[in-house]
Amino acid sequence: MEIFAKISEKDVTKAIVEGFAEEFIDYIESDVIIVGAGPSGLVAAKKLAESGVKTLLIESNNYLGGGFWIGGYLMNKLTVRAPGQKIFDEIGVPYKEVKEGLFVADGPHACSKLIASAMDAGAKVINMTKFDDVVVREGRVSGTVINWTPVSALPRAITCVDPVAVESKIVIDATGHDAVVVKSLEKRGLVDIAGFEGMWVEKSEDAVVENTKEVYPGLYVTGMSVAATFGQPRMGPTFGGMLLSGEKVAELIIEKLKGNESSKTSETAAISK
Repeated sequence: MEIFAKISEKDVTKAIVEGFAEEFIDYIESDVIIVGAGPSGLVAAKKLAESGVKTLLIESNNYLGGGFWIGGYLMNKLTVRAPGQKIFDEIGVPYKEVKEGLFVADGPHACSKLIASAMDAGAKVINMTKFDDVVVREGRVSGTVINWTPVSALPRAITCVDPVAVESKIVIDATGHDAVVVKSLEKRGLVDIAGFEGMWVEKSEDAVVENTKEVYPGLYVTGMSVAATFGQPRMGPTFGGMLLSGEKVAELIIEKLKGNESSKTSETAAISK
């Protein structure tokens, strides 16, 4: 029988605190902050991190994946419509075709693979962390204000815990039906949110991918945040549109960041002349 290494409780505590603090300090300033680590946010994180984009995921729950763990009605099988299954192929999720163009997979298996793929790509996560507000500078979203999720449950009469801010070049609202980042701008009168229509799978998935875009300078929407922002139908228990929306938002942002770098290079060259 192997004997475990001899360590004390203080060693465990120190390892946790130092490990978290080191990573948190490094990611106080990121290229992209994704609020919400559901399927759209995780796919976006994977694609961005694979391209060398410094990416931070902020999740209010203790777990990642959102509704991806449970397909629908507490049954842990999830469906995707073609061509959404290509994301499953990329991350190695087994699935079967149950009707032409309709595929079913095991929710926990798919979710675990997606989480692992985002982390393996280099994305970092702060979970049990609640979005509180946006950082806006010169008419542009430049970060988020955050607090520990349990703080929101504390009675005001007991205590007030001030939040902190993390900064980024771009923020993605991947908070699903709640679209909390976009709504924080709506409260300021900067954007309008249309809300949801009734469920319509075919129409919703196409529209979600089509309308994945920048909705305010520095703020992009993906997944069901798109539907909430633009007044589209609810999607229901199918996930292809969310996966492809996450892919699309990453592609848009990678192109945007490359364009900014090119502009900086041109400006520098002009000044040096």
